[in-house]
Amino acid sequence: MTQEIHGTVADGFEAVREEFAAFVAGERPDYEGQLCAYVHGRRVVDLWTGDGNDADSLHAVFSSTKGAAHLVAALLVQDGTLELDRKVTYYWPEFAAEGKGALTLRELITHRAGLVGLDVGFTRDELADDRAIAERLADQRPFWRPGTAFGYHALVIGALTGEVVRRATGRSIQELWEERIRAPYGLDFHLGLPAALEPRYRSAQPMIPTPVQQAEIDATPTGPHTLASIAFNAHVPDPGDLLEYINSRTVRAKGPASAGGVAAARGLAGMYAAAISEMGDRPPLLKPDTIAEVGQIHSTGYDLVVRQHRSFGLGFQAIADSRHPFLGAGTFGHSGAGGSQAFADPWSGLAYGYTRRRLAFPGGAAPENDRLVKAVHRAALAS
Repeated sequence: MTQEIHGTVADGFEAVREEFAAFVAGERPDYEGQLCAYVHGRRVVDLWTGDGNDADSLHAVFSSTKGAAHLVAALLVQDGTLELDRKVTYYWPEFAAEGKGALTLRELITHRAGLVGLDVGFTRDELADDRAIAERLADQRPFWRPGTAFGYHALVIGALTGEVVRRATGRSIQELWEERIRAPYGLDFHLGLPAALEPRYRSAQPMIPTPVQQAEIDATPTGPHTLASIAFNAHVPDPGDLLEYINSRTVRAKGPASAGGVAAARGLAGMYAAAISEMGDRPPLLKPDTIAEVGQIHSTGYDLVVRQHRSFGLGFQAIADSRHPFLGAGTFGHSGAGGSQAFADPWSGLAYGYTRRRLAFPGGAAPENDRLVKAVHRAALAS
């Protein structure tokens, strides 16, 4: 039975609804997802489907959380509270241990610190607590000379950035997110989900790979002490898994800034719309110079952790270089392991958000984003 597509699209975006419906028709009957987009601050796409899923449902967005955390950091750079080319030790003296004293904040935020994890790994309780992560990493020897290469700091970049933010402001990145961005804009994107909103959370579901996909997973070379294993804390005796992590009430309540956020697609797209566009009587959160800074590629090439070509701006993925080459230069955002994708394209004024409940193969932004982003972008350019 074909699932019903709910929601609305603006005039000129009818093809997006058709593309979403065509994708859903080929999915499992239990698929749940949301798609939202803004152009120049106007919501033009607002779609969802799935039994029990609606526009207000909240989904695990994993690393799309990093976008929220680094939007907070961008605001602090913009107002002069943080200076990108200061050494991290200016804010956080203990960080100097084990040869890290020369690293700048710019290098830290762009995945160049070499602090992807701990030799001995984190406990599950520590991974839910940004301050605990930061305290442990301050004493860790880097896995490469800081500043000389880059690799995805999957579970820790939010805690590292967050500790600098806390030292500079006396406030956590979660508190500043709530006060400066989420609450003023009414965004359904939470770094710390209140207990009262728990009924809206749709617990993340496991990936169901096809036989071909499973064979690809099984053939992927791995080892217990690779940089990837350390970065994803898979080298400890009882690592748990992504579902156990995000489906933990403790993680959702604390909202660790690397991967602990939950959101609706409206919240993802709304955040990026607020970053680059006027929203009602509110000016864009980011000034043009700041937009250019966060979207500028700082780290590009071979990522030592994921062992693929990757590109990063200031805490954000460089989306046009990494995934969607038809988007404008300087497009910034972040995908998540559950399949979510979210970004802002300053050239077209497009802000995009996508969530799904079941984890998608192979991880990161789900493959359907390729066709959905193309459809939305094409309509945005024609509008």
